[in-house]
Amino acid sequence: MAIRHLSETVINRIAAGEVIERPASVVKELVENALDAGASRVEVATAGGGLAFIRVGDDGTGMDARDLAMSVERHCTSKLTDDIDDIRSLGFRGEALPSIGSVGKLSIRSRTDGADAGHEIAVTGGRVSPVRPVAANRGTLVEVRDLFFATPARLKFMKGERAEASAITEVVRRIAVAFPAVRFTLSGSDRTVLDLAACGGHGERVAQVLGREFADNALEIEAVREGVRLTGFASIPSYSRANSLHQYLYVNGRPVRDRWLAGALRGAYADVLPRDRHAVAALFVELDPALVDVNVHPAKADVRFRDPGLVRGLIVGSIREALARSGIRAATTGAGAMLSAFRPGGNGAHDYAGTGGGSASHGGWQPARPSAPAFDAGSSFQRPLGLSEAAAPYHAPSADARAGIQDAAPELTARPLGAARAQVHENYIVAQTDDSLVIVDQHAAHERLVYEALKEALAARPVPSQMLLLPEIVDLAEDDAERLAGHGELLSRFGLALERFGPGAVAVRATPSMLGEVDVQKMVRDLADEIAESDTVETLKERLDAIAATMACHGSVRSGRRLRPDEMNALLRQMEATPGSGTCNHGRPTYIELKLSDIERLFGRR
Repeated sequence: MAIRHLSETVINRIAAGEVIERPASVVKELVENALDAGASRVEVATAGGGLAFIRVGDDGTGMDARDLAMSVERHCTSKLTDDIDDIRSLGFRGEALPSIGSVGKLSIRSRTDGADAGHEIAVTGGRVSPVRPVAANRGTLVEVRDLFFATPARLKFMKGERAEASAITEVVRRIAVAFPAVRFTLSGSDRTVLDLAACGGHGERVAQVLGREFADNALEIEAVREGVRLTGFASIPSYSRANSLHQYLYVNGRPVRDRWLAGALRGAYADVLPRDRHAVAALFVELDPALVDVNVHPAKADVRFRDPGLVRGLIVGSIREALARSGIRAATTGAGAMLSAFRPGGNGAHDYAGTGGGSASHGGWQPARPSAPAFDAGSSFQRPLGLSEAAAPYHAPSADARAGIQDAAPELTARPLGAARAQVHENYIVAQTDDSLVIVDQHAAHERLVYEALKEALAARPVPSQMLLLPEIVDLAEDDAERLAGHGELLSRFGLALERFGPGAVAVRATPSMLGEVDVQKMVRDLADEIAESDTVETLKERLDAIAATMACHGSVRSGRRLRPDEMNALLRQMEATPGSGTCNHGRPTYIELKLSDIERLFGRR
């Protein structure tokens, strides 16, 4: 079949299919244009989920008659120079407006500052009308009606009006987080009004969009490495969601859904959240535009970093450092769930209850060194506090029988987890602080302490390995074998000894002793795949961490074990000194805190 030129109409509709997937895509492009024009106020209105009507108005610089006419031509833009590596605006392709006009009914009204009158242009199904003068306010007003009327087949792939309206709301919220100085309003017959007032910084805007509850349970992140800057907020482990929709990620002010960034965020919480829970975060990555490619996809939702390992390491390291610096801290959502459980008919259900914590955070409290005897990582993996199952049994009455015999020491009640006052059902430690009641799951808490001690030991020295009687040869693609050999030194620290064995093969001589019997072929191939994809050896590390977690679970103090008061207090002090001890290895909370004011409300005293 002979090659021929496509018609201009078909070319425009193909381009529209890449850029305009749904009404939310239209809103995204128009709002980005408004922000690039320097708007301080952006107003969005929709009807019929955006399929019937979309209006976006701004108070930006506006366009004159010449610019207005060129704005609806393909690949015409004021935002890009000849240097396509230096992109500092949200839009730059010059495809949005002509793409919208090719599949819908588009009208644009605009006036520049100081002009006597504005101008208007209309595009209907790709047909452009002449520019005409009109009365207009400074800025630009864009209206889109009957979206996809020119391509009715696309309408079959649209969801219901409510789903499309929800997608538009999410687009506006995500863009708004990156521009706190701009006021955003979203209204229409198909939605409730959203009004985000201009504010002083990202912290205030994040609280507007994600809620004050998130702000109360978030850690501030700020780090710089090799010219890449990371700022933002990430939730404490005991405050999480059932999906990743509440993760807001930005690169140079551009909202993105990047697998590298999402994977780094997941890796930062790998030890403190179960697989079915997700952290809440708003993270902003800033770097030289030449070091990131935002031109990967027409919708500009994906980016590609020149050094993805640097960005991943910065995110994982800075979040883990912030978690360690924050010490033990419980989510403020736990008190509400606990109170509802006590009320008649209450079940304590809460969206955050999967890893919910206690009532209030301890603010800027910094973890101190443990006052209890320090754990010697070199002597045993299972001996923190002397509470292992092998410890001498203690058959004294449970601590709850002596709870009221003497007052708690003031120096203990002033500590974040307070002074142990009782042991309930031989599993839960009840502690008292100056202004709250703390309930600790002794097994979950000690499990985390053993796990952290084990990880510390693994990090301090190479993982013990077991030699194979005969080296196992693994056949691989030549590039995979080369990558594995290049990571040989790092793999040896994890107890895996391998070397090249001719073309396209490696010989494995030792495996980590912690893993016991292992499928060497599968493990090596999985490692090769991961290194090819992300240039890391996280697969092996995750396997070792999983073994460490299992060992910690079996090596920690069991439920049903009676503890002496000094043992309970030692456990509380060790928790205070151990980062991440607010959750166990499986992501469940290790303690719940209920403020005295909450208890008084429960009894009607407030």
